[in-house]
Amino acid sequence: MLGIESRGFIIGAALAYRLGAGFSVVRKPGKLPYETQKASYQLEYGTDALEIHIDAINRGARVIIADDLIATGGTATATAELVTKLGGTVVECAFVIELSFLKGREKLKPHRVYSILQFDSE
Repeated sequence: MLGIESRGFIIGAALAYRLGAGFSVVRKPGKLPYETQKASYQLEYGTDALEIHIDAINRGARVIIADDLIATGGTATATAELVTKLGGTVVECAFVIELSFLKGREKLKPHRVYSILQFDSE
């Protein structure tokens, strides 16, 4: 289970506990104390990046990505890229809220996306 900074930490940790799974975090650059792998992604006003510890995912591990919100899908797509770089497989992406009108789910194909609440318009 991976939680994306920072509300994804709370959601991901709770899901990992419930599933009896391990938990790790994906953070903004410079926040993690060990050697990291990095993935950049586009924002509407520029670029940003996320990092993960290089030992956070074992090769062949099946991973669920958790966060509070999916909008354009940039952070979740970058996180999925990190999972792949480290040799893992994304099983599902889980969100509390989905802003469907921004089509972030489309960026995450072929990964399964689950959200509790969907908002279809601004």
